Amino acid sequence: MNRFDRVTAILIQLQAKRKVSGAALAEQFGVSLRTIYRDLRTLAEAGVPLLGEPGIGYSLAEGYRLPPVMFTRGEATALLTAEKLAGRLTDAPTAQLSSAAMDKVRAVLRRPDRDHLDRLAPHIQVLGPRQAGQPPAYQQLVAAIAMHHVVSLRYQTAENQAPTTRDIEPISLFLTRHWHVVAYCRLRQTIRNFRLDRILGLELRAESFVVRPDLQQQHWAAEASRRPRERVVLRFQPAALLPALVQHLHDTKHQYGWAYEQHLPDGQLEMTLFIGELPYLATWLLPYAGALTIVEPRALSAPLRALAQRAHDFFCQPE
Repeated sequence: MNRFDRVTAILIQLQAKRKVSGAALAEQFGVSLRTIYRDLRTLAEAGVPLLGEPGIGYSLAEGYRLPPVMFTRGEATALLTAEKLAGRLTDAPTAQLSSAAMDKVRAVLRRPDRDHLDRLAPHIQVLGPRQAGQPPAYQQLVAAIAMHHVVSLRYQTAENQAPTTRDIEPISLFLTRHWHVVAYCRLRQTIRNFRLDRILGLELRAESFVVRPDLQQQHWAAEASRRPRERVVLRFQPAALLPALVQHLHDTKHQYGWAYEQHLPDGQLEMTLFIGELPYLATWLLPYAGALTIVEPRALSAPLRALAQRAHDFFCQPE
């Protein structure tokens, strides 16, 4: 990055954040702290009203704004990808907001860059099943987290018991195979994860809660200690599998703790994973029967045998 681009990028950072430290800017742009201070002096000499001092941080005087900086083609393409992800992986209100924001991005692009996005858009797809009928929980939970509002949930647990109604203090959202909200559950009086697709009803209450900054860290530390990951080594014979199964193997392996893999001289694919629950892994591996060897741990054979026996008992009943 040349100096002009770096100074412009520093100005964007100052407009985007309440306060920015010189050390953070130096790390972001890969230059020395002295270089950052020189760039800040350049902005000040150009009339930009900077507040702050070395060692504390810098900000812009309240009310100072420049017109939006033009997006580069690469930045616009990244935002197009984000729009596609939001359209598939979040709820309908968030997808609509993302689409509206992308229209504003297109409006300020140069015509060649706008045409570039139009040509590229059909070739970027986020595949996978989208669950229909899901309540618009994501956007409501984002608002609750931002405003620290208590949320009343009607929730269906995985055990298929009767739905429960509970008040939660939402802390954060994360995505694995499903969206989850991490929250303090007043019913259980502890931190819990709630899957959004199991929320049957949701209401933001007017009541605000006091943020508990240490709870989430304690929760993840407890989860890590409760669920130690086990090393699993598997060998697959791709030649013995249908191409669709081989593709499925690679499309889904990251959901099951994939770490690395190597091709062996005999044509086998050796894959190493780290997983917390062997029965969970067994459900993924069953379709690869006949082309799978378990190198370690041998205990993985037990849940695989149990699943295979259940399938046999169900599908091979005498007529």
